[in-house]
Amino acid sequence: RRGLVCVLDWLRSQPGQTWQDRWNASGAEHDDDWRALPAQKARAVSGRSKPNRYKTDECSHGLTALICAEVIRPSLDWLLATPAPKNLAAAMARTRDPVAFSDLAAACEALAVGEKTRQTALARVAMIMAAKGGLVKDITVGDCIEMHQVSVDAACHRAGKANECRSPFFYQLLRSLGGFPKTAPLTTRAFNVRGQMSVQAMIDRYGIECGPVRDLLVDYLGEFVVSSDYSTLTNLAYVLAKLFWRDLELHNPGIASLHLPPDVASAWKQRARAKTTRTVTADGEVVEDHTPRVSAVSHLATVRTFYLDIAQWAAEDPGRWGPWVAVCPIRAGELDHRKVATRRKSRMDQRTRERLPGLPALVAAVETERSTAAERLVAARAARPGEVFGAAGKTLRRPLLANSSESKAWGDDPVTGKRRDLEGEERRAFWAWAAVEVLRLTGIRIEELCELSHHSLIQYRLPKSRELVPLLQIVPSKTDTERLLVIAPELADVLSTIIVRIRNADGSVPLVVAYDNHEKVWNPPMPLLFQWRSGLEDRPLEPNHIRSLLNKALASTGLTDLSGGLLRFTPHDFRRMFLTDAVMHGMPPHIAQLVAGHRNINTTMGYKAAYPEEVINGHRAFIARRRALRPSEEYRTPTDEEWEEFLGHFERRRVALGDCGRSYSTPCIHEHSCLRCPLLRPSPTQRARIVEIHDNLLARIAEAKKEGWMGEVEGLKVSLAGAQHKLGQLDEMQRRAATVHLGVPSFVEVAGRAITTSNKEPSS
Repeated sequence: RRGLVCVLDWLRSQPGQTWQDRWNASGAEHDDDWRALPAQKARAVSGRSKPNRYKTDECSHGLTALICAEVIRPSLDWLLATPAPKNLAAAMARTRDPVAFSDLAAACEALAVGEKTRQTALARVAMIMAAKGGLVKDITVGDCIEMHQVSVDAACHRAGKANECRSPFFYQLLRSLGGFPKTAPLTTRAFNVRGQMSVQAMIDRYGIECGPVRDLLVDYLGEFVVSSDYSTLTNLAYVLAKLFWRDLELHNPGIASLHLPPDVASAWKQRARAKTTRTVTADGEVVEDHTPRVSAVSHLATVRTFYLDIAQWAAEDPGRWGPWVAVCPIRAGELDHRKVATRRKSRMDQRTRERLPGLPALVAAVETERSTAAERLVAARAARPGEVFGAAGKTLRRPLLANSSESKAWGDDPVTGKRRDLEGEERRAFWAWAAVEVLRLTGIRIEELCELSHHSLIQYRLPKSRELVPLLQIVPSKTDTERLLVIAPELADVLSTIIVRIRNADGSVPLVVAYDNHEKVWNPPMPLLFQWRSGLEDRPLEPNHIRSLLNKALASTGLTDLSGGLLRFTPHDFRRMFLTDAVMHGMPPHIAQLVAGHRNINTTMGYKAAYPEEVINGHRAFIARRRALRPSEEYRTPTDEEWEEFLGHFERRRVALGDCGRSYSTPCIHEHSCLRCPLLRPSPTQRARIVEIHDNLLARIAEAKKEGWMGEVEGLKVSLAGAQHKLGQLDEMQRRAATVHLGVPSFVEVAGRAITTSNKEPSS
């Protein structure tokens, strides 16, 4: 009551018709500590010379009452940047909307969020209500966007509290109540992206001074808006506006024509072929380094195309393009694509030759880290607070936390004292393993990896044998071509492990919203495979995040390149190694082209790096044989007999001991000695037969040694080794025999609408 009287007496002395007008006129929102203003007024009235240290707290309580009664509505900037009113969230919950705040608190408790995160989120909700008025249900998405932006701006001025200010948990909490429309963004990440720029914005960001040329470039890019994707347009604007014309303006002030003098054109081409990088030394000195630009020929070709397009379009529309026709400063002979392609091929081959021998070490490292991280996490969750536990050769201590609702599993190192987020370590180790396994077993691009979804798992049943063939559907990406890959048993294990990890309690895979960094658009919600939980939302793994996980995994292997530095893998290196390994082991290049999704077979052959001479000679011989046998029917539709022959290959794979895994249209190179063949995948039902063969081989070896048939002994030992290997394979299959219901989606029509169902047939 005393604080309320003090604040009202102070506001009464301010000009204005309403209390809100007087608040705005008081200047309190521009003062470092507004509480000093009413306290000073109270001292002047009472005649006291010393400040009353209780008066500032009383003023905070009084202002809180005025805000809860909607007498005053401060701005969001003031609420975040100055000492906030006392217990604003609790006061709002008590006086204005107790039911909604009770639901928000229950949601926080159900999600087991930390106390600090809960208090920050509820305070954000109370601040929106204080600034906008109304109840919790009256808060709109626009209010949340404004609060998020103000919070980000305020974080720059609050040292040590940046994460608290930027916390988007309040939006997730409000959205969980179901009051927002269905079109509301699923994530606050949508607030931080600008989306696609217009053609005018693409050109204007480079600061071109010549207005007519600027308009010309805008018109030129406008011709490609419909036929080109967004990334192509941005690259075109970068080359023409920044590397070409803006560079000319910086070195030739006042230039306003495409007619370039020979000396100006020559100087620009020299600058375009070099790239300037600036680094800061330890002494603070800026050092410039000039290196050849790898994409120089491509940039020169873009400028040449620009000139030639204008000349061609001028014949159709002379009034628009005719005034800009000029002699192209770049001759066709200056674009030596063959030399560029040769150098690129040499660099790619060198990368593959360096990384292919280290791939087994990387695979073993990520598998080991995944298992040890999981072991540490299980041990930490089983330990009591303050208890020391050991896992994977490490001794850690479960810390005593004041907040019991903390959901993370922490572990303190007794030696270094460092606190480790064991849950985060296990999560990063798992997804690093998953990324390495999927990339090396499929050879897909990083964009295709991030777009793999639960709907990508499809199955095909052979018409005669009814055998299921699992397939992985790769959505169109770089070449806008959809393709199907046969899922190998190793890949099936990886995908099933991922699905088991990410799916909900009811067996469904959560829907997540991914952002396309190339097209600058948000994709519709999809059941993506590469996703993890973050707060209240499921987020997809972005390409940059996967690259970061790969780099951290490589740091633990100790692999080095030829220069002695740390060996770095990019996601595209796995694609090169996959194609190199496939072609080396007999996959025809034209089949590898279809698997990789390349438009040109020469691109596929460029990926093969280990033995280029052997591959080129083999490919040329294959082309010659193909042209001699069927020069005009390479891509014809197969006949019914040919299709039956293709399906019959899968039916003839079944042998007594299991299934033969040789490729289509390839003969048996082991003369049907299946026990010795590495392509035989033994059937678990034939274990007794293989054990019987194994025991018979031992008896025959003993008999041969007794009779002195040493040549027979050598052959029997080879068969015995094959039998032991097949038994080992069966033991490994039995170890992984746990059935996992993948729930492969299928589509059925109900009441004229296609709905998604889940196939309950188990897959191993």
